[in-house]
Order: sequence, then structure tokens, then C-alpha cells
Amino acid sequence: MADSVPATPEPSEEIRGLVDGLNYAQKVERSLDLIREAFDEHGDGLVVANSLGKDSCVVWDLAKRISPKIRGFIVTTRFKPAETVEFMHRTVERHPELRVFRNDVAIPDRFYESDPDSCCNTLKVEPTRRAVADMGVSCWVTGLRCTEGRTRTDYRETEHRDEGLVKLNPILLWYEREIWQYLALHQVPVNPLYNQGYRSLGCAPCTRISAGADERAGRWVGTSKCGGECGIHTRPLRGSRLDLRLA
Repeated sequence: MADSVPATPEPSEEIRGLVDGLNYAQKVERSLDLIREAFDEHGDGLVVANSLGKDSCVVWDLAKRISPKIRGFIVTTRFKPAETVEFMHRTVERHPELRVFRNDVAIPDRFYESDPDSCCNTLKVEPTRRAVADMGVSCWVTGLRCTEGRTRTDYRETEHRDEGLVKLNPILLWYEREIWQYLALHQVPVNPLYNQGYRSLGCAPCTRISAGADERAGRWVGTSKCGGECGIHTRPLRGSRLDLRLA
């Protein structure tokens, strides 16, 4: 029997109004304004989290349009597909202001099957926490979108989930088609795995090509995390978790 994926809930009425009420050009300008305002406030403390996926490619390009001085970090794991690793090397070669973080601690064999939550926490969340600390981050910029999947509908463009750390989601309102529109118009390089049919990219053992409305349906298929999150967007990265505040 095929693995079932829960229906994707709708974003809040307020966010949905912006998602459907703004056109592509308006969303691009809104995203640029959000990054510009945050960079004016945080300066070198503003850092982009680059997952090497299509959404991160857009956010990275938007950020560099605001200032070439903006830095970023990549969290990689020992299980990333060869195509992603090669794309990472090419990206860092072009942008040495991107730092790469990974956790090489010993883990049980097939940890991604026996305990996928702990595997993600060890290999993804912990290196992200280290990146935030080592790079002196006061505002981290993500490629999260509320239209991407069932677990990403309750986010805001500006969030305060950790004390002393702002989380900025500047493309929260974009549709998948608008991501590809931007990438095509600005000729932004993307991970070659998309040419094979993937819509959401992760570690090789936990990512499949999928169909359907939910872009993330191919992540962690067959586990309790199916279509879910690795924890970077749901667990505290610094200090105490605070209430969200709408931008």
C-alpha cells in the first residue's frame, strides 16, 4: 500500500490574503524590502541559511542584490547526494563568504531508519546551532515558504523563536511556480537533482521523487516524519523559545 500523506492545511487568513493578493513582482519587492530592512538593522549579524535547494537559491540571490557583504552558511551531512555535494562545492567556490558546517560524530548504522528525529537533530540541527553561534548571527534568513507543505503553514515573515535571534522568512508568500519564475528570469544556478524530478531535496536515504500537491511529500517517506521537518525550523537554536510576532 502506498504511503499516505496528510492533506495540506491552509495558511492563516492573513497570510493567505498576501499569498494570493500580491503578484510576482510585488512579492519580489516585498522580499527585497524585508532583507534590506533586516540588513540595515543587523548588519554583519544577518546571515543566510543556504540549504542548496531552489528556495535557498532565490533567497541567496535576493540577499546578494541587497549587499555583496551578506554572509551565509550551509549545513551538510554525510548522507547528501553526490549531486548536492558537487553543487555545494561549485557554490562555495563562487561565494567563499558561505561557510560549511557538518557534524561528523559517530552515529549508529542506518540511524536515519531507526531514529530519524535523532538523526536529523544530530546531523542538521546541531550544526545549525554551531553556525549561529560561531558566526555571531542575530538574524538568520531562510527560504521557508508557507505554500510548500503541511508543516509550514503557521510561520510568519519575521519571527522571534529564540531569545536574541530573529528569524526572517522573506519568501514566505511565494508559490513554487514563482520560485522557478525567478530562477529562470535571473538565470540562477540550481541543484541538478531538480532535472530528475525532485521537488524537495534532503539526504539521499530520506528523499524520493514524489507527486501531488505537497512538495515535501517525498521527504522521510515511510516514517513518522513523512513530509515533515528536520527540526531546524521547529527547535530552539539559541536561548529560550519565545512567542512568534507578526512582521
